[in-house]
Amino acid sequence: MTEDILKIMDKRRLAKDNKEEYETLQKVIRKKCDEAKENWINDKCNSIDLHCRSTPQVMYRNIDEITGKKTCSSTGCLKSKNGDIIMEKEKILERWEEYISELFEDQRKDHNVMNNNFAGPPIMKDEVQAAIRKMKTGKATGSDGISVELIEALGDYGVDKVTHYIIKRNLRYRSDTNRYV
Repeated sequence: MTEDILKIMDKRRLAKDNKEEYETLQKVIRKKCDEAKENWINDKCNSIDLHCRSTPQVMYRNIDEITGKKTCSSTGCLKSKNGDIIMEKEKILERWEEYISELFEDQRKDHNVMNNNFAGPPIMKDEVQAAIRKMKTGKATGSDGISVELIEALGDYGVDKVTHYIIKRNLRYRSDTNRYV
């Protein structure tokens, strides 16, 4: 939007009672908006050509702006069980811990397992950190609804909790013969 277009919009707003004048101003606004958009796209294309070899980051950013691709940044807030937005870090950590415990809670009745020999070493925190580092960001969440960005935002606390629940789940399975507790 240019200043010229905004001034014409103000005139159009004042001409609500006069239908003919309103329609002509509307056509002028559309034409000027189309011209402004075309100029903006041409400027972006020139910028892409300019930065093609020297700074590819700027080139790709300009391409994303032209195509309308939005970048998703984590806001650092969650919703509580009842839908309220939580922004305090302590409450976010509590909600995340509550969600993970609900997620990994096993409510199935009977588990028949053919092989009862699961005596492997427990998973280590380094293994969980390595797995999280390998995961790509910006992807859709799985059936559990946990995004990689959420785990990364929680830092060491999130890694500790994920590791804790994985170990807890595996130990509960091994402690009872052929069943989850």
